[in-house]
Amino acid sequence: MGVLVSTLWSRLVGTTEYKIVMVGLHNAGKTTILYKLHLGDVIETQPTIGSNVEQVSHRNIRFQVWDLGGQERLRKSWGTYFIHTNAVILVVDSTDREHMPTVKMELAAITAHEDLANAVLLILANKQDAEGAMSAAEVSTALALHANKQHDWQIQACCALTGDGLFEGLDWIIHSLRSK
Repeated sequence: MGVLVSTLWSRLVGTTEYKIVMVGLHNAGKTTILYKLHLGDVIETQPTIGSNVEQVSHRNIRFQVWDLGGQERLRKSWGTYFIHTNAVILVVDSTDREHMPTVKMELAAITAHEDLANAVLLILANKQDAEGAMSAAEVSTALALHANKQHDWQIQACCALTGDGLFEGLDWIIHSLRSK
């Protein structure tokens, strides 16, 4: 009976599901963000070897969120997850100025990937609560986001630990995908 009601409700209300791939260098906060969105809480995490996937619901929209490991040897396999992706979330550690050139290089590879031609791009400038963190504008400049003409994109300052900025980012994804 519950399945019948759920199916009817989905048809009446129009529940939509989108696939999101979340990428970034190691220790950027991807897994913390995933579980903050999924569980509403911060859990202790270990470096992701491979991927984590969870369903996140926000504003009657379901997101299948794939959190991909960010170690250098794992980045080579990101492309295998890109098929049928609606949105990419690039998580950037705003305190890690040293690795911004690497993030910029990975961003160029992501935006050039043919399976992501129609995907929107959200850049989460994470760890805004940390002393010395670059602002979203500074991260945008470091990544030369203004030069990205291939994708609709947005940069959002956030803090994975408090959740600040995360749902605003999802709101932007929803708006962008609905207006396509």
